[in-house]
Amino acid sequence: MLRRSRFGVLAITLAHARLAGTLEGPHRDPFDRMLIAQCRHEALPIVSGDPVFAQYDMRVIWRA
Repeated sequence: MLRRSRFGVLAITLAHARLAGTLEGPHRDPFDRMLIAQCRHEALPIVSGDPVFAQYDMRVIWRA
């Protein structure tokens, strides 16, 4: 199903980890900070219902 939808794997890189470690803002969850870093570094939107993502410089596709 993922292949049919043209989803791919996005590995965590050192650049992602560095950015996640330097992020400022309200979100303290390490996994979510990594998602934010990956989206920002790769210029990708995020799909999330968590309203805290809207406080970061990134495109949020879905909000609850």
